[in-house]
Amino acid sequence: MIEILEGLYAFVIGAAVGSFLNVCISRWPEGLSVVKPRSRCPRCGHHIKASENIPIISWLLLRGRCSNCHLPISIQYPIVELLVALLWLAAYLELGMTFTAFRVAAFTTVLLGISITDAKYFLIPDGFTVFGLLFVLVTAFVALYFGEAEPFARPWDAILGMCVGAGAISIAGWLGEVWLKRPAMGFGDVTLMAVVGAALGPPRALLTIFIGAVLAPIVLLGVVYPLSARGFADDQGQTELALEASGGWRRRELPFGVFLAPAALIALLFGDAIIAWYMRISGL
Repeated sequence: MIEILEGLYAFVIGAAVGSFLNVCISRWPEGLSVVKPRSRCPRCGHHIKASENIPIISWLLLRGRCSNCHLPISIQYPIVELLVALLWLAAYLELGMTFTAFRVAAFTTVLLGISITDAKYFLIPDGFTVFGLLFVLVTAFVALYFGEAEPFARPWDAILGMCVGAGAISIAGWLGEVWLKRPAMGFGDVTLMAVVGAALGPPRALLTIFIGAVLAPIVLLGVVYPLSARGFADDQGQTELALEASGGWRRRELPFGVFLAPAALIALLFGDAIIAWYMRISGL
């Protein structure tokens, strides 16, 4: 019974965090405060009452429409709330009611926010990366008290990883700029990799960049190109390269943070095993 209540608690807290994450996603790219003003309908400006702001449930009760203007409310809101709630529940089920579970849940929430914001606005707000970096560094020291460092980097590795992550992605961006003859990466990717490097340490930070570089062309050629051939993809953004229907290459931009964020999660959960496997097959 206690386990069920704890799981429900983790789910509810996650849903509430997801609701706040929606606020960050919608406001930070516009340079707005996430504290004031109160949440309101983006169409008519109607201030949302507390009874209309219950994560997941309110959207369902309102049938996805504003109570004032009756225009549709984006389905992004309940989906993000549900995803974050499930992330927090999964962290609890896997790690129990521990400090590590909290760190994993919070870190993956930040990654989700970065991924969605970069996909929508081609921007990684400083709010995510500044908070993420402070959270990772502070909790790296606090974790020593609880004796729960894994799967995150210890303090010294966190500081070194921050430098390695930011430095490696900066070099990759410079090489891409030389090759493409135009900016190939935004500064948000650098700050994101500083956060990831601090969380994972140097080896897994480099692995994150590699995994992200593998995911990008797969999604580009497997999803974006087929959509662009049908006329659905737009021409704004930030990473390059898509095949034209004629078979040539042209410039097309994609937000790299969308790939780095899930790559960081993969590296967090499976990075050590992947690196050990590579070392074994390579004989290093």
